[in-house]
Amino acid sequence: MIAKTAIIHPNVRLGKNVVIEDYCIIGAALADGSHPETVIGDDARIRSHTVIYAGNKIGRGFQTGNKANIRENNRIGDRVSIGTLSIVEHHVTIEDGVRIHSAAFIPEHSVLKKNSWVGPHVVFTNAKVPLSPDAKNNLKGPTLEEGAIIGANSTLSPAVVIGAGTLVGSASNVTRDLPAGVVAYGHPARPAKERS
Repeated sequence: MIAKTAIIHPNVRLGKNVVIEDYCIIGAALADGSHPETVIGDDARIRSHTVIYAGNKIGRGFQTGNKANIRENNRIGDRVSIGTLSIVEHHVTIEDGVRIHSAAFIPEHSVLKKNSWVGPHVVFTNAKVPLSPDAKNNLKGPTLEEGAIIGANSTLSPAVVIGAGTLVGSASNVTRDLPAGVVAYGHPARPAKERS
């Protein structure tokens, strides 16, 4: 079901049983006016006012909350959920089973591996020196290894790697890599114990 108020741009391929609610924009043009192919897999539910730019390849069982904004040229796996008011910038890799809660910010060149989880109001960053002349050429977002969990209101510095299965406590500031299988929290976040 596609709402009458939704806008579906050229070169969009929708799977079976896709629901697109009111005032969504799917396949929005890139800055150069182009519409590279946008693919959304079977059984997606895209909630009202969501904008998905052109060039995204999205798997089966995808869903968004209201007003999610997904920029161009991302690779998004199966059973991914992106919450209300969350922003996913361009050239992000999101693997199967990832859950991004409401009002999270995921910048370009971030990687979220299978079954990782991002709490509400989490902020990833990707520029070590934002105003440097070559900042755009050196962007690298965080990487969440498989099953990593980031608690609400946490901030992750550019290029940090969160190990598989690691839990980052709420309101933490992650400034360096964290090993697999630990509970970490604080300012800066440090491993406190093994995750049971």
